[in-house]
Amino acid sequence: MITKIERRLKIKYRVRNKIAGTAERPRLSVFRSNKQIYVQVIDDDAQKTLVAASSLGFEKMNKCEQATKVGQLIAKKALEAGISTVVFDRNGYLYHGRVKAVAEAAREAGLKF
Repeated sequence: MITKIERRLKIKYRVRNKIAGTAERPRLSVFRSNKQIYVQVIDDDAQKTLVAASSLGFEKMNKCEQATKVGQLIAKKALEAGISTVVFDRNGYLYHGRVKAVAEAAREAGLKF
């Protein structure tokens, strides 16, 4: 039987074969653990993380609110770095809950994807 983690990794690799971040349009990658959520803007051609944000300072609110704050923060940092359009990489997670909250908050803050 396939485990939950193996299932996510299969989806992750299937999606990663179709999308890649470039210098003009980097990849916005989301990783969520049980307690935190981490977001990176990655240029896959140069293999560099351009901008990163996490929920490590937001322990006083629930997880969905943390994800919204992280989405706003990553959009603000990306726009300051001159990045306006990205490719969204949900990293094998369902587009639901915290992953959706990050994406919608980043869109509202000015990122295009």
